[in-house]
Amino acid sequence: MKESILDGFRLTAAEQELHVYGIRVERSSGESVTHFWRSNDPVNLYSASKTFTSLAVGMCLEDGRFSLSDRVLDFFPEYRGIAAPGSEAITLRDLLHMASGKLHFWFGELDGRKMEDDWAELFFRVPVTKQPGVQFFYSNACCYMLGRTVEKVTGKNVRDFLVPRLFVPLGIENPQWHADPQGHTLCATQFFLTLDEFSCLGRLLLHHGVWDGKRLVSEEYLKNMSADSIPSGWDGCEEPECLAGYGYQVWLCSAPGTWRADGKYGQFCILLPEREAAVTVTAHEEQRPYSIVRAVFDEIAPRL
Repeated sequence: MKESILDGFRLTAAEQELHVYGIRVERSSGESVTHFWRSNDPVNLYSASKTFTSLAVGMCLEDGRFSLSDRVLDFFPEYRGIAAPGSEAITLRDLLHMASGKLHFWFGELDGRKMEDDWAELFFRVPVTKQPGVQFFYSNACCYMLGRTVEKVTGKNVRDFLVPRLFVPLGIENPQWHADPQGHTLCATQFFLTLDEFSCLGRLLLHHGVWDGKRLVSEEYLKNMSADSIPSGWDGCEEPECLAGYGYQVWLCSAPGTWRADGKYGQFCILLPEREAAVTVTAHEEQRPYSIVRAVFDEIAPRL
């Protein structure tokens, strides 16, 4: 793969003054091209962290520890007595789809209790105002509760569970992933990786969950990550990249058949299966992060 494949993207980034840190284009054949605008330091992946939590869910599913139709509250019997009505209907699939029926980014008016109370308790106390499984509402709490369920069935927080199962095989040493005051991995955000490390996600997904000849994640689960989706968006949303649908903690892209891990300010791992390629980006673009996605499809995809 020639470095010139990035020429159009680099020109667009310069012309539009997009604040990109680094980009890597990788094909399933192993060919890759990388360019940095600054040093390859760890960056906060923000919501791209969610996709790694989804992989932990897939591993537990393959292990037979739970099924996606399982009710989340069943894993937390200690909170059955305080859970808001309707909480008992929420499944793991609903959490993956951001469709819990609890319409708060975290815990709404209970956010002020995050330093003292168990966040799982706060989640269950939040009112259910929509039927679970029906309406998409982007919520960090959904991903957090996926992680808490993984912790319930494995005895380890998500970060520690993934160290031997995912991070060590990928060559990611001692990754930093922030936790809540009680030591539970945040799961939805605050995971820090370099571009090189983040791009391992794209390589793993390109190879359907196999890394250096060893299966790390179920191929069926990875297929369903994008195939089993829910309509996305919200009132007033006009961004095409937010309206194409939402899978298992991944966004579908406006270009058919493509999907991505997506973090605030332009942390993207974009899968282009038909072109057998993945494009990973780190950035700090506060105003127009999806211009980066469009530049990938306009300037890189046609050259693959």
